[in-house]
Amino acid sequence: MNFYVDFDDCLCETAKAFTMIAGRLFGKNVPYEDVRFFDLQKSFSLSDEEYIQLMEEGHRPEVLLSYEETPGACDTIRDWLCKGHEVNVITGRPYSAYDASRKWLDEHGLSGVKLFCLNKYGRDSFYQAGEHNLELEDFYRMHFDIAVEDSPMALPYLEHFPGVKVMVVDRPWNRGCDFPSSNYIRCMDWDVIRECVRYI
Repeated sequence: MNFYVDFDDCLCETAKAFTMIAGRLFGKNVPYEDVRFFDLQKSFSLSDEEYIQLMEEGHRPEVLLSYEETPGACDTIRDWLCKGHEVNVITGRPYSAYDASRKWLDEHGLSGVKLFCLNKYGRDSFYQAGEHNLELEDFYRMHFDIAVEDSPMALPYLEHFPGVKVMVVDRPWNRGCDFPSSNYIRCMDWDVIRECVRYI
């Protein structure tokens, strides 16, 4: 099988780290469970300038490398790789974050996964041409059997892959989402994801 796996808040605890960054930089002390919007500018009530500063800080290489693994994620993916499946980590991070993101994966025993930066959110100022970049038209030419995603903004892209089973990682910002079909399954953690995949 061919897997699509998102990076932030699927493989690692990015939003939890951003709550700490927002508190340190701006005194915005928003508990993780109160991060109700995928748009962190809205969740933290930031000005445009503050949001840019937040994103720049959160994408510094040493900060990216510090993000904690989501429990069970790497063990599950290593198991999929050992069984001969192909795993593609497709992130909305800017291409400038590629090297640190690749290093994080390698340091967590995921050297066998492919990594692509997909321009998911139209962040043109963050996006550059590169060997491991994808625009949506490139992405739609790919094939996936199973996807792991948390972002409500990214879920509609997966509608372009008929029959794909989407494991939606439960996060505060996606709990109000209506899923388009029974192919979308809310998963509380990676143990649930592993079990769901086992029965597909």
